[in-house]
Formats: sequence, C-alpha cells, structure tokens
Amino acid sequence: MDTELLYDMSPYARIYKDGRVERFLGTETVPPSLDEKTGVQSKDVAISPDSAVSARLYIPKAATGSLQKLPVLVYFHGGGFIIESAQSPTYHNYLNALVAEANIIAISVDYRSAPEHPIPAAYDDSWTALKWVASHSTRNGPEDWLNSHGNLKK
Repeated sequence: MDTELLYDMSPYARIYKDGRVERFLGTETVPPSLDEKTGVQSKDVAISPDSAVSARLYIPKAATGSLQKLPVLVYFHGGGFIIESAQSPTYHNYLNALVAEANIIAISVDYRSAPEHPIPAAYDDSWTALKWVASHSTRNGPEDWLNSHGNLKK
C-alpha cells in the first residue's frame, strides 16, 4: 500500500498516489426508517442503476393515509462533492424535521463523490435525478410515493 500523499485536504480527506481516498468526516450513515419524533417515513430508491444514482425519499405521516398531493423538494446534500451522502445523519435528521414541518415530500439525491468520480459526475447525477423526478409529472413514473402523493406543479 502506497502511503505517499497526493493531496492532503485535512480535516476532510487525504488522497494517496495509489488512488486510495481516506475520508475523516461525513462517512457515518443511517438507514431509512420511520422517524418516531416526526412521524416521517423514509426509504431509499435507485434512480439510475447504470450510474449508481440513488436517493432517499421522505414523506410526512399525514400523506400516507390520504389522497392529498404535496409539493416536492429535491435536495442536494452539502459536503463539497467530496464528503457526506444522502444517508448522513445530519441530512437525514434535517429532512425528517423539514418534511414534517413543511408538509412536503423530499428527495435527497445521493450523487457520486469526488475524487473517485471527478466533476462533472455529481452534476450529471443531479441532472439524472431531476429528470427522474420530472418523469412523475404524468403520475406514471417508477416511484409510487411520487405518483400518489407528489404535486410537481407546486
């Protein structure tokens, strides 16, 4: 294993000459779940198996038993395209609270991160996610939560 550094981006990450990436922040993840505090349900979905783009969807408790159509928020997590993910506790907890308070559906996009996937990979993945969300505008997209409860016109 090569220990010679190519880039030191402490405190976030180090990149070694052999291509290995060591991340220090933003590596913790949590599974999708029913949040007991807010009643928000989350689940993970594949958006594009070809490029490994996925997302975590959040829906408020009130929507699961009704025919009400809710506004849809597409959320791109922070981390400078290098750290964090849609499964990070920070963003998971934030979106549970936001979805409950705003009574919306949220889609947190999990794009590919640099340096393994240099820019524009994250931009391309984000565009793929937006097109996937838009495919639900006629209520026959691949995700039932968006077809049944999403209002893409709000």
